[in-house]
Amino acid sequence: MLGTLREAVLAAEGPSLPLDAVVLEAPVDDPQKYLGIGMNYREHAEEARQAGVPVPTSQMWFNKQVSCIVGPHDAIHEPTVSDELDYEVELGVVIGRRCRHVAAEDARSVIAGYLVANDVSVRDWLAKRSPTFTLGKSFDTHGPIGPWLTTDDEIADPHALRMRLSVNGEVRQDSSTNDMVYDIYEQIAYLSQVMTLMPGDILATGTPAGIGAPIGRFLRTGDVVRAEIEGLGVIENHVVAAP
Repeated sequence: MLGTLREAVLAAEGPSLPLDAVVLEAPVDDPQKYLGIGMNYREHAEEARQAGVPVPTSQMWFNKQVSCIVGPHDAIHEPTVSDELDYEVELGVVIGRRCRHVAAEDARSVIAGYLVANDVSVRDWLAKRSPTFTLGKSFDTHGPIGPWLTTDDEIADPHALRMRLSVNGEVRQDSSTNDMVYDIYEQIAYLSQVMTLMPGDILATGTPAGIGAPIGRFLRTGDVVRAEIEGLGVIENHVVAAP
């Protein structure tokens, strides 16, 4: 996929348009799977532990249903059934080729590229109102990604990227991908023991400390959430009332 994608981009012809003249859609709009790993940043795991949430002793994965995916500037809906809407800036990894039983040392070869993800979460639906994370992670519009797919060859080290999230201009999360407990290659090796990973599958690789839940600072209609990762770009989403 990666070679084909680069060849297609280089061979493209026709007029170019300025970025502000187009509407960016989700760079991957129909993946077979969208998977996220929980408490995979050391400082975030510690803030969870202090809040009384047990820290997992192995990789902890959950599904985000793919119907949650929206573009990098689309609205996030504040649910009518909860007032615990939270944010999580994450490095999204997009799988580039069908693979199974991938060794960690070979895992980079199956990555197509990276994008910025906001793993929007409805906290009281994660465990209190459902015994699994899936429902609380899968509300419509709660998967903004983008702003584009940055191919793997453009990133020297995906484990050395600064990541930040702000709400209405106030920085809430500011960290680096070097704080991961399980790195990207370990994640791919772990998952591929269980299932075939397909081109376009998205892995949300964890969020750093600073989420709203521990201090009760949840998102509200009218808020503007900006998530950015060094070398990958910025996504910015307005929170609106759910229709």
